[in-house]
Amino acid sequence: MTNDPSLAAEQRARLLIDQQLADAGWLVQDRKQLNLFAGQGVAVREMIMAKGHGRVDYLLYVDQRVVGVIEAKPVGTTLSGVEWQSAMYAEGLPAEVRLKALTVDGRLPFVFEATGTETHFTNGYDPQPRARRVFNAPKPEALARLMRDAERDPARPTWRAKVQAMPALDERPMRKAQVAAIRGIEKSLAEQRFDRSLVQMATGAGKTYTAVAESYRLLKHGEFNRVLFLVDRNNLGDQTLAEFQNYRTPDDGRRFTEIYNVDKLTGAGMLGSSHVVISTIQRVFKAIRNENVADGDDPGLDGYVPDTPVTVAYNPLMPPETFDLVIVDEAHRSIYGVWRGVLEYFDAHIVGLTATPGKQTFGFFRQNLVSEYTYPESVADLVNVDFDLYRIKTQITADGSSIEAGTVVPMVDRRTRAQRLEALDEDLVYTSRQLDRAVTSTSQIRLVLETFRDKLPEIFPGRGTVPKTLIFCKDDNHAEEVVTTVREVFGKGNDFATKITYNAKDPKGQLQAFRTSAVLRIAVTVDMIATGTDVKPLECVFFMRDVRSAQYFEQMKGRGARTIPSADFRAVTPDATEKTRFVIVDAVGVTEHDFVDPPLNREKGISLKKLLDKAATLTLTEGESATLASRLTALELQLTPAERAELDQVAGTPVQSMVRDLVDAVDPDKQAQAIQGAADPAAAIQQLLDWAVRPLAANPELRNRILELRRAHDQVIDEVSVDVLLDAHGVVDTGRAQSIVESWAQYLTDHRDEITAIQLMTEAHERRVSFDDIQELAERISRPPHNWTPEVIWAAYEAIETGRVRRGTRHTLTDLVSLMRFTIGEDDELVPYAERVRERYAAWLTQQEQTGVQFSETERWWLDRMVEVIASSAGISPQDLDRPPFTERGGTDGALRDLGDDTADLIDKLNRELTA
Repeated sequence: MTNDPSLAAEQRARLLIDQQLADAGWLVQDRKQLNLFAGQGVAVREMIMAKGHGRVDYLLYVDQRVVGVIEAKPVGTTLSGVEWQSAMYAEGLPAEVRLKALTVDGRLPFVFEATGTETHFTNGYDPQPRARRVFNAPKPEALARLMRDAERDPARPTWRAKVQAMPALDERPMRKAQVAAIRGIEKSLAEQRFDRSLVQMATGAGKTYTAVAESYRLLKHGEFNRVLFLVDRNNLGDQTLAEFQNYRTPDDGRRFTEIYNVDKLTGAGMLGSSHVVISTIQRVFKAIRNENVADGDDPGLDGYVPDTPVTVAYNPLMPPETFDLVIVDEAHRSIYGVWRGVLEYFDAHIVGLTATPGKQTFGFFRQNLVSEYTYPESVADLVNVDFDLYRIKTQITADGSSIEAGTVVPMVDRRTRAQRLEALDEDLVYTSRQLDRAVTSTSQIRLVLETFRDKLPEIFPGRGTVPKTLIFCKDDNHAEEVVTTVREVFGKGNDFATKITYNAKDPKGQLQAFRTSAVLRIAVTVDMIATGTDVKPLECVFFMRDVRSAQYFEQMKGRGARTIPSADFRAVTPDATEKTRFVIVDAVGVTEHDFVDPPLNREKGISLKKLLDKAATLTLTEGESATLASRLTALELQLTPAERAELDQVAGTPVQSMVRDLVDAVDPDKQAQAIQGAADPAAAIQQLLDWAVRPLAANPELRNRILELRRAHDQVIDEVSVDVLLDAHGVVDTGRAQSIVESWAQYLTDHRDEITAIQLMTEAHERRVSFDDIQELAERISRPPHNWTPEVIWAAYEAIETGRVRRGTRHTLTDLVSLMRFTIGEDDELVPYAERVRERYAAWLTQQEQTGVQFSETERWWLDRMVEVIASSAGISPQDLDRPPFTERGGTDGALRDLGDDTADLIDKLNRELTA
């Protein structure tokens, strides 16, 4: 009937609008049949307005109150040009109607312009009310909810008003990139210049956590009604749900799911009580079409990409106003193309989270990039580790091969995996593109895997355990061949390597075992672990399939990028220490695509010392600057917290920020900004590099300390040289001992301005040195090139100072105090510190007895143990009383009970008399 050529264009448009209103639950009535009690929402045609304001096409009633108008126009009318007309109707209510009307500043709040194929909606409650395109007019209950929200909070009636005054963000549990992303999203929401916001954040930087934190803020403080969270694979929905369940709110520490309902979209549809709905876009599309889908993983559904863009129709069970926010978390790379219609169905702000946005993504988000965090920046911040590339090339991989006619070959049925033997009728010539799809070359698979096995000592020097490795295959059949060959090549059983695909048995359980098992070393997959799945101990990402999408490659690469605490890492890879990098093994040429960015560690043949020397002379190239950033980041991952603090102190600024400056200096975007308007672009880039390296160039002490710490953590393992025994007999090498003694004395002179213990002993002539200061000295002298311990220095003095050195049965760090005092001439005899303390204690007890002070057996128990603490720690504090062995008798309370009010005085006396 809407296509009836006898109808005027505006009449056809009204028929379309009537149907759209009816679909949304509105009762469309003529003026003569007006019945405001027929339903919650009533749309009355052709209502006469106040004098001079004409006749409105539709007057909208919700709960018997006039709330809005619709101006109908023929199909093809540009609706922004008729906004003046609908605004006139919204202000021109007759006096009798105005009594039952809801108005904002004298006009109705809800104003629509429609043609039947396009609808514009202006919400008068919004700050700076502005028309926006919607798929369909909202349901009456949706407008009723907007009205209730406005009555409850007139100053901030809609979420667009509330986001303009969001509370301060609690940054404590968040990384800098996450803080920047949330601030960028909320700034974009508040400004309302775009209805979409794009966040670019490196894989592994915590995109999902960021999205969960922002969802909480917008639900609580923005009073968003509901959030749609789109994931790339259905199995990632479980991981996302767990992220929501584990999120602790910054307000009262409750879990997110204790406050808001978070549900996955199931075959039964969406629960009305849900505040957050997690799904793939394919399942949302099915829900809009009222089609049932299985609740479990279905790669045929969740990986489906239609050939042409999808179209959607209105569904009152999931109307466009269902969601206020749609978050797209690394969803399928086609989501902004063929699936775009599903996203634009909803009247919601869309937030996209991605590691590598492409042109289509930028276009969809109208170039509104609200925050940016690159992979090199994440490496500099110790969020991710850098990577190396290792290429394996074979002839069949590069060129394909051929099989002569008449050759009997195995044939495998793809569906049943049944195998039969068959002679070829004609020559078979296949290309590299057909490899492992139309043809499987067992020789090629075996050669690649054997090469990987044989080259592991080169890729991971000094390691005996096969690193955790993830192999990407072309399809499930290819994965089956690869996992079988892996076990054969390595001579291992089923527990060593497994296939983790949607078709495998218990893939989620196998994935968890891959994360935590020290036995399971290699996992073979197709797509299931390609995106979003964390396997932090992973050190090797192995490509036996090509990838032609930058976004998809970056996600696959990111599986190996995660950092991991050293203890957790060693639990699954016992012969490793720290994870400072991962390796991309490329057997198909995937890393030769233009979209693959190089690692930071670009110049592998240059030493850290040479890089620092070139930094000092400001002669680093761009590649060397990137390599220096990578090496410093790897060193930071190896350092203890105390060593990292020491290095930051020498630098005068966090070394991490220095690394970020180096990364920024080689960032193409930063360089593009630097050369804008520059007369000499090359000089501008060099100036950027020089500025980044300046903190190192201007601080020789920092450069030396970096090398000192590097030598302390690195040890070369010589597996090549064969040693020969020359002699074996006992010798006291007095020459070497003399060298150690002289070097030790010179060390005290050279470092007295920077090491507190030396400074206190030599310059301030303090007799008491704190244990922390002694520990600092011990750590410093234990590093190359000295590698000293108290035992080494003591033995040297024993060899050359016969008669002046007492032999100790066991040396402790506090013996450094005795060594310093003897070296600078404060003591004539070198006596172990603990022995000296006990001697002084005996003399003190004798002195006490001579003055008439007698200690009971109970008091002696406390005093004797205080002396042992002093002997091992160079002093004792009241806080030590609440540690063993004092806790055996009640700690501080017990001391006060047994020693009385003199407890503190006794501690001071012992410290003064025994450490002097």
